[in-house]
Amino acid sequence: MTRSSAANHAETCQVCHGRFPLARLTPAALVRPVLLERIRRDLPDWSEQGFICHRDLNRVRANYIEELLGQERGGLTALEHSVIESIERHETLASNVEEEFAKSLTRGERLADRIAEFGGSWHFIGLFAAVLIAWMAVNSAALAAEPLDPYPYILLNLALSALAAIQAPIILMSQNRQEARDRLRSENDYQVNLKAELEIRHLHEKLDFLIENQWQRLLEIQRIQVDLMNEMGERR
Repeated sequence: MTRSSAANHAETCQVCHGRFPLARLTPAALVRPVLLERIRRDLPDWSEQGFICHRDLNRVRANYIEELLGQERGGLTALEHSVIESIERHETLASNVEEEFAKSLTRGERLADRIAEFGGSWHFIGLFAAVLIAWMAVNSAALAAEPLDPYPYILLNLALSALAAIQAPIILMSQNRQEARDRLRSENDYQVNLKAELEIRHLHEKLDFLIENQWQRLLEIQRIQVDLMNEMGERR
């Protein structure tokens, strides 16, 4: 691997052989063993003194996660594939499902939702009760001589039946959209939770690896100190 001068602080990725700033590279010594094994399959000349760019490292991580999920679940769904792709591209999965769903509604669907919302409110119940009472009062008292709809209010029953026949499919349409909205929300929650679980697992493995390396370095420093103390004792 060709090292750049200290002035530009750039190194070469061992995988894609591109030159990147140190901020976009990971030292080879810090790559976890489970990922290192995968890299060495395709790159036998891998050096512990080199570097790997974040893009290639994320790609290796995504392949490892895909294989791991495939072993645990026996197969991956489209949602799980999208989670793996987001990990590789460092994308955010959390989104405003309500806003995205509202943009896809047509004018008729918005109107149906408003009608269903009004039909399930106390305002509608109060207005409906007032209309019924007024209709029965007018046809029973004020127009007793020649009522428009005498008892048992057949015209009123017809109007109520027509209202129920129209209101029922509108409410069903609104409920279907609510189910679609809930499905989108649950899919988004599943994707976010799965990605969080995978990232936490990766973080634990990385911390364990760094702690193990730190202990090894401390032991090496301790051995060097003991050797120096022994040499100083022999000189005296």
